[in-house]
Amino acid sequence: MAGNSQRRGRRLTSKAGAPKGTGGKNKDSLAGRGRTLPADERPWHKGYSGTEKLPQRTAWKQDKERRAAAEEGRAPKIGQPGSKDTTWGRGGGRGVPVGRGAATGGRGGKPSGRSGPRVTPGRKSNPSKDTPELLVGRNPVLEALRANVPATALYTAQGIDMDDRINEIIRTAADRGIANLEISRAELDRMTGGVLHQGVGLQVPPFAYQPFEDMVAAALEQQAPLLVALDGVTDPRNLGAVIRSAAAFGAQGVFVPERRAAGITATAWRTSAGAAARVPVAQVTNLTRSLKACRDAGFMVVGLDADGDTDLYNLEAAVGPLVVVVGSEGRGLSRLVGETCDLTVSIPMISEVESLNASVAAAVALAEVARRRSVEL
Repeated sequence: MAGNSQRRGRRLTSKAGAPKGTGGKNKDSLAGRGRTLPADERPWHKGYSGTEKLPQRTAWKQDKERRAAAEEGRAPKIGQPGSKDTTWGRGGGRGVPVGRGAATGGRGGKPSGRSGPRVTPGRKSNPSKDTPELLVGRNPVLEALRANVPATALYTAQGIDMDDRINEIIRTAADRGIANLEISRAELDRMTGGVLHQGVGLQVPPFAYQPFEDMVAAALEQQAPLLVALDGVTDPRNLGAVIRSAAAFGAQGVFVPERRAAGITATAWRTSAGAAARVPVAQVTNLTRSLKACRDAGFMVVGLDADGDTDLYNLEAAVGPLVVVVGSEGRGLSRLVGETCDLTVSIPMISEVESLNASVAAAVALAEVARRRSVEL
């Protein structure tokens, strides 16, 4: 055969022609999907208004999740429109459904996934707001259940020593329909990251903070308004201890910055011994601006400073509306916050000590304010 008919890789078929069309068979796949739905019309969005009918596939998925949750003894991981607020605390804002990162219990009381609720054993600021928390310790868990904090699961260690608190915890959880999952102590240790849990943990949604304006208004309705502000306190244990002192000495609220400061985590809740359920806690965008708002509302803003202008025992303003500002663990009050305070107050000490812990200083100051008010009011 002549030419290159015997060469390797020669074409054996004719050159392909123009591609054929669909002939109208798949014309629906070329059509657009229509307009993008706004948030209040999307059933899967947290901003859904609840007025539109659920699409058939969405309704089927939600019904499937409810059945699976009922079989496994847990709360369904869906934020249903029109459902009640799933956050906890004294706040009045819209809650965030429990979902990503939640530890769900499988059959037999064993956790079904590697991921679990967040437990913050040490220092951490600004945690993820949509991650469930695990409250640990017998007193904190009991206080949370008594305060009707929304909860999705109760974890108890196998062979736990039963006492009055544990009996009340289990009974209250059962009355509220909260699943009680009995797991090994080693598994509970893993879930809590080594935090002392005393054999019990309560999984709760994210904490709901009180609106700052509502907290100030509620405090002004009291006979002796008293608020506590924290300036850059990053240790959640200090935050919890300050909240506990605020509850003990009659403060009507505590407010903290949103950024570069500790929030209400499991560690803060445990340190407060449940006082976070009784004392409103607010987060503010700008602490300096919030302190100025308190001054405009009639409060005297007093900052605790080792080099303060006034001795704590000579604080005449303690009997009036008062905001006590506590500085951070290391640097104390920031410059702008210190300039915003009407007065800086020092705590007299007998021995030469560089400074007091933030929570200890707050407790000493609040105790003196309460003592002075009990005498003069």
